[in-house]
Amino acid sequence: MAQLNRIIISGGGTGGHIQPALAIADEIRRRHPACEILFVGARDRMEMQKVPAAGYAITGLDITGIDRNWRSLRNWLFPFRLAKSLWRARAILRQFRPEVAVGVGGFASGPLLFQASRMGIATVIQEQNGFPGITNRLLARRVDRICAGMTGLERWFPKERLVFTGNPLRAGVVEAAQSGADAGRSGQSGREKWGLALEVPVLFVMGGSLGAASMNAAVRAMVERHEAAGTRPPFQVLWQCGARYLDASERWLAERGAGGAGGWVVCRGYIDDMPAAYAVADVIAGRAGAMSLAELALVGKPAVLVPSPVVAEDHQTRNARVMTDAGGAVLLPDAEVVAKLESTVAELLASPERMDQLGQRIRQWARPDAAQAVVDAIETTLKTQRHGR
Repeated sequence: MAQLNRIIISGGGTGGHIQPALAIADEIRRRHPACEILFVGARDRMEMQKVPAAGYAITGLDITGIDRNWRSLRNWLFPFRLAKSLWRARAILRQFRPEVAVGVGGFASGPLLFQASRMGIATVIQEQNGFPGITNRLLARRVDRICAGMTGLERWFPKERLVFTGNPLRAGVVEAAQSGADAGRSGQSGREKWGLALEVPVLFVMGGSLGAASMNAAVRAMVERHEAAGTRPPFQVLWQCGARYLDASERWLAERGAGGAGGWVVCRGYIDDMPAAYAVADVIAGRAGAMSLAELALVGKPAVLVPSPVVAEDHQTRNARVMTDAGGAVLLPDAEVVAKLESTVAELLASPERMDQLGQRIRQWARPDAAQAVVDAIETTLKTQRHGR
């Protein structure tokens, strides 16, 4: 095992980049308590708040992405910001003198990893998605090692530098997912906590902390159909609608008698107790971000994946297809979720064999030790560099 003394981790922009970066840092700190860890992010992006809140130092580059509107002022300024960021990245590397530079994707990782590779510093990137982001695609032939969160990335990355690690989750997230899975299907305490019936299957609609408009619309459409018919579906719903939608959603449910005591929909803006939510769920419907999929694999329950249509290069659909093509989940396009979520879930619940099969196959993707595997790769890369490439 190579001793790590100083390491830079670069990237961010979204939670999907920040979460694995922090998981990697946590594992490095666990193995090498004296190691100095510096994050490099993009100024004015969420990593500048999230990383210090997690207890790590961070510095920023004045770098942004390219706007799809070619006439955007941001695009005209991009060459100048890139040049400035390359200069600043080189200065950071000279001052901090890291043994390894790790990129997790996002604007800042491009200039930092590019300069590190030119300076002879060991370089590793971690790619979360089934379709790599543009930054990692550009860096692929410059870096020493690529840690893949999903299989099938040989098309974009040199096979001899590629190692499959899975996507790193922080220890608390791993424990939450596993404890929710280990609690079994009944999740009796969770059902009592939220007022869910003990004997009726539960669909957990996981829209994320900000919610997902189309998935919220799917729940409302379900309620309206059964309100008009005077019926109930063959399941009940635990609905994480997003904090910004909570007040309106609760009022809407109360008007229809579907929520609260005697109803079949429990609405929450954001659920802190995810182990309890996983425990009560018989089926989980959610987006297909790479980190969400890593978590769902640990839970190991049937999942309906509804890829977000507004992410770069439609990478959530590509992520979902990696699992659904292997029979580990059901893919439901965002454009069809309002019309088909209820029937898709009802068909699953009517087939216990299919449910068991989906649960078993999605668990094959679980990588609770992904953070350890990435740090193994970092140590191996440094050791290889020290002994000659």
